[in-house]
Amino acid sequence: QQQQPQALSLASAPPAWRLAGLPLAAAAAMPRIIWKGAISFGLVHVPVALVSATSESGIDFDWLDKRSMDPVGYQRVNKRTGQPIAPEHVVRGVKVDDGRYVVLGDDEIKAAYPRTTQTIEIECFVAPTQIPFTFLERPYALAPQPKGEKVYALLREAMLAAGVVGIARVVMHTKEHLAALVPSGAALLLDTLRWPAELRPLDDLKLPPEGAKAAALKDSELKMASQLIADMTEDWQPDRYADHFSAAVQALVDQRAQAGDTADVQPLEEGAAPAASNVVDLTELLRRSLGERGGKPAGRAPAKPPARKTTTRRRA
Repeated sequence: QQQQPQALSLASAPPAWRLAGLPLAAAAAMPRIIWKGAISFGLVHVPVALVSATSESGIDFDWLDKRSMDPVGYQRVNKRTGQPIAPEHVVRGVKVDDGRYVVLGDDEIKAAYPRTTQTIEIECFVAPTQIPFTFLERPYALAPQPKGEKVYALLREAMLAAGVVGIARVVMHTKEHLAALVPSGAALLLDTLRWPAELRPLDDLKLPPEGAKAAALKDSELKMASQLIADMTEDWQPDRYADHFSAAVQALVDQRAQAGDTADVQPLEEGAAPAASNVVDLTELLRRSLGERGGKPAGRAPAKPPARKTTTRRRA
């Protein structure tokens, strides 16, 4: 039975929490691990690996030099001299008011805010109806790591029973993200959210006033519009939708290829895969977490997880 939410939000998704219109089995097929760490749930740590829950659709165009059919790659150059720069000579700098830069290394960036570099830290739980679609950015899937399956399932089932999503912070690629932790069938999904400051206000738009009377709408007009919407309302069926533009371009590519109208291109070299890491599982801290939030203390203090070493992968 279709529900009619009062606001465009996470609650508008089907009850099974479909992921980007695809069954969760499709998400399970995505292999590459982007990040390893843990969900911080009170004093409990749920070891997880994060993978992208979306894939790029459409035609993948490569840039080529039309004179020789050589690939045109991305290259860092010195903007003053125009000369290429080796990766080891590139550093991160933040411009300050006087036009100069403060240069920061990877270790300095991590040390500046180390608390959440390997943690998805849940700060609170909210009803999904309270998160507008405008905040949603990009979904990821979280897979439990060895010895973390039980506490992963515990968090998932407790959230499903309560009908809530978790609001969390996570640092990926030296950038902090606000995120929503969402139970979806057998999986926990992490959807990064935009910061409130990133949303542009709508005050400058010339919008009609709210309310039917203020917008000078007739009852007959509203009735016909409501009837049209009712006639077009149906269950969400993602399999009915496809990228027709990409299909048309692919058909053109296939036609040209079959006709022999192709060019030989030397493929570019791919980068190395990211390094792995391990996270300690802490499954005996639920009662203590409740105690810290106002309940009775629950036994002795838990062992502190060992410090994590992270491996920084230089991007090509």
